[in-house]
Amino acid sequence: MANNFDVVVLGAGSGGYAAALRAAQLGKSVALIEQDLLGGTCLHRGCIPTKALLHSGEIADSVRDSHDFGIKADLIDVDMTGVNSYKDSVVAKLYKGLQGLVKHRGITYVTGRGKFIAPNQVQVGGETYVGKSVVLATGSYPKSIPGLEVDGKVVITSEQAINLNYVPSHVIVLGGGVIGVEFASVWRSLGAEVTVIEGEPRLIPTEDEASSKGLERAYRKRGIKMLLGVTAKKIDSGSKKNDQWVEVELSNGEKVKGDLLLVAVGRGAATTDQGFSEAGLKMDGPLVEVTDRQQTNLPNVYAVGDIVRGPQLAHKGFAEGVFVAEQIAGLNPTPIDMASIPRVTYCEPEVASVGLTEAQAKAKFGDGVKAITYDLAGNGKSQILKTAGFVKLVAAPGGAIVGVHILGSRAGELLAEGQLLYSWQATADDVAPLVHAHPTMSESMGEAAMALAGKPLHAHG
Repeated sequence: MANNFDVVVLGAGSGGYAAALRAAQLGKSVALIEQDLLGGTCLHRGCIPTKALLHSGEIADSVRDSHDFGIKADLIDVDMTGVNSYKDSVVAKLYKGLQGLVKHRGITYVTGRGKFIAPNQVQVGGETYVGKSVVLATGSYPKSIPGLEVDGKVVITSEQAINLNYVPSHVIVLGGGVIGVEFASVWRSLGAEVTVIEGEPRLIPTEDEASSKGLERAYRKRGIKMLLGVTAKKIDSGSKKNDQWVEVELSNGEKVKGDLLLVAVGRGAATTDQGFSEAGLKMDGPLVEVTDRQQTNLPNVYAVGDIVRGPQLAHKGFAEGVFVAEQIAGLNPTPIDMASIPRVTYCEPEVASVGLTEAQAKAKFGDGVKAITYDLAGNGKSQILKTAGFVKLVAAPGGAIVGVHILGSRAGELLAEGQLLYSWQATADDVAPLVHAHPTMSESMGEAAMALAGKPLHAHG
């Protein structure tokens, strides 16, 4: 009887622990099962450590460029031991806080590899945990390409990259999506030469084309080399005591040689050997098939996070976990609109967006779509920070803003307002009269809305 619970959650990453915390808050007895560390990939090997590394890189750039601001300082060296110590301290503090939350909420935390063995049962070792409801949240893993051996030394994934104890001389990044461009930004800031290889014709190909082109311009200015529209045909590597090398032969015949290769070709759903199909779950390829209420084909069994369709983002997992807990508690929450989930690529400059790209909006609504771009050159705070970029608003024929796209330093901090504009179906006329504090980068949102409404202020018509 001790192993019977209202809710059993398999996986304690973003989606799993959010479901557990909210369910416990709603008075449910909860078992949370995790084979690794509470917090999952995001806290320990993804979102948090990478953003700490990006901040260290930002500090290095600030020192390097301090003369531009009238401050005389020189970057003497990058101490990777110190960088990693800072990064690990951030993770440790958040981890300790999360452990405290789980304990405080009375959640039974089970360490071990869990396996879904029946619609209401998860097995861990010799113990079986039975739940009136079960939430599956087993997360994802770094993907590679067929035939490529990731040795963790010369050829690495993001999971090794976050713990690198040196700055490579020339790093080759295979993949120009979110993970690839973020690490390219980190290493360039820390002093490495960087080459990014992307099979699509542009970086971050899922973003609006204007954002991709703007990021490419910024990367060229930073000295980051980009090889776009080509793929890796052959990869050779080797290492000796004090020497390591990797060479990538591309589909166009060109060869690129460096001392480190980061494989950043996306993440795969961790659904293999979990017992899902054997227990009767309906799969969607490697993903678990769910309804818009995160319900699988099995009664009272839900799935959230990277193992279901949608962007592989921690905050998407959080939202789904909370949604499922409230669904189980009978609160009938509103289904999540996937287009309303904000997206941020934390490179320098940052790329942030919510809603539809201009191309997607035109495909959905036709030629009546209107798009306006406000250049950050007209924004006082952006000039103070010496960042370039833009805010782009995309409006449907009726005037509702259906897409927000931002490029620039700290662009992610502006996106909350963009999400409100999208989610509340605001029009430019709704937003233009709102007063934004001066001088802030948030003014650029108001300026973009004024331009979309036909009354640009600090911009040419």
